[in-house]
Amino acid sequence: MNLFAFLMAAAPTAEGQQANPIVGLLPIFLVFVVFYFFLIRPEKKKNKKIAEMRDSLRVGDEVVTIGGIVGRISNINGDQITLETGADRNKVKMMRWAIGTKAEKDEVSADAE
Repeated sequence: MNLFAFLMAAAPTAEGQQANPIVGLLPIFLVFVVFYFFLIRPEKKKNKKIAEMRDSLRVGDEVVTIGGIVGRISNINGDQITLETGADRNKVKMMRWAIGTKAEKDEVSADAE
């Protein structure tokens, strides 16, 4: 027996009256609420945090791209960022949305040692 049929059978009804249609929609509403709090809301918070991090990027910040390239920002021109990578200080141009994480100062100093 499925949940919908169980709720419809459990709804109190008087002789000759039909069950309240809101009781039938209650399980669908509850599923939407659960999806919102467990899937949609955390994803929105994560996307907002990433967008704030990308907007706060400055020249000299150590970053890791979504492709795994580690570098230091040498120039920012709108949505285009230039990274210096490696000991040869090679320059790579990429879009701001391609930045995955911003390395913290503790992580940079630990990698240098």
